[in-house]
Amino acid sequence: MRHHELLARLARPADTKLVLLVLDGVGDLSSAEQPRTALEAASTPHLDALAARSSLGRIVPVATGVTPGSGPGHLALFGYDPTTPEADIGRGVLEALGLGLTLGAGEIAARGNFATADASGRLTDRRAGRIPTEECRRVCARLEHALAALDGVAARVVPGEAHRFVLLLAGDGLSAALADTDPQALGVPPLAARETAPEAAATAAQVRRAVAAMEAAIADEPQANRVLLRGFSQMPHLPPMPELYRLRCGAFAGYPLYRGVAQACGMEVVPCGKRIGEILDTVAARWADFDYFFLHVKQTDQAGEDGDLAAKVAVIEEVDRELPRLLALSPDVVAVTGDHSTPAPMRAHSFHPVPLLLAAGIAFAEGEPGFDERRAARGQLGTLPSREVLGLMLAHGGRLEKYGA
Repeated sequence: MRHHELLARLARPADTKLVLLVLDGVGDLSSAEQPRTALEAASTPHLDALAARSSLGRIVPVATGVTPGSGPGHLALFGYDPTTPEADIGRGVLEALGLGLTLGAGEIAARGNFATADASGRLTDRRAGRIPTEECRRVCARLEHALAALDGVAARVVPGEAHRFVLLLAGDGLSAALADTDPQALGVPPLAARETAPEAAATAAQVRRAVAAMEAAIADEPQANRVLLRGFSQMPHLPPMPELYRLRCGAFAGYPLYRGVAQACGMEVVPCGKRIGEILDTVAARWADFDYFFLHVKQTDQAGEDGDLAAKVAVIEEVDRELPRLLALSPDVVAVTGDHSTPAPMRAHSFHPVPLLLAAGIAFAEGEPGFDERRAARGQLGTLPSREVLGLMLAHGGRLEKYGA
């Protein structure tokens, strides 16, 4: 029996409120060059006090040594095993759902990044300087015009946030078994689309034609002059969280990918702002409507990817200042963690375990203040798979029956 199936079998209703506060990419590294992590360097009196009456531990999003994408990292936090076929959801679908798009049968979605290349075609910035969203819309209009003139390829582009967009392909016999065109490195050209299974050869050829047309149309752009595609995928078929766990689930996330993964899990996606204060404004207004609240803070991950430890510290301190507002709502269970680590020295997602704080009336209290990687490694919860976090939240909220006689 799969883990989520066991939880579903034991799930029972209760008058309790569960909050999952995800500080995206919050985990970090201690090294000779960076002796303190962002959590250690931040001034967090409210998190520290909460930790003293909470249980601490660490989570592994996918498997030991495996670096997760944001999709698998969040699916695991929602109780799914991200290594199973039904939970293997590509980033393209998640981005499309987060933008409110409906994918047709057989339609393929890919997450796109605008990027910058030099005169020789080598990448100098994989995110095109994080161009403003309005600029993204303008450049996407140029891509749409180029695709409309392309015979034999049914494709369209939908702008997202900043440098991101979604490429949608429609037609018969399409396959999502395609490798990313993002080389994940600078100083090299984008990769050509290629199939990872024989049945995707024709689709790969269509994508190569589409990319050639799009890049020809934007070759004169100073920043957004290349496109990088990731996460080719089609609609998944996940069992929805509300049915599995008898919960009313609300998602409060300001960015498309995270709204998409929540929607794929059956949550109601609630429009909200991007900063923690704006998110909590909306949570407070909708407090009576849900049992399970997913709150997503993106800026920790962005700072980690930029290699900016000071900015990451500032985001954590911003969350700490707002934490009393969340606790004033009297949630029965609060879990604070990340979907993965994004260490500032690495400027990327990593495989390192992520610190976890679990606060509840029946949580085994650590008894000393402080929430960071070192304390989490010594915590009562130990190191566990991310997919077990939901079970802990349900149990601490009195929402699981006893197993067996």
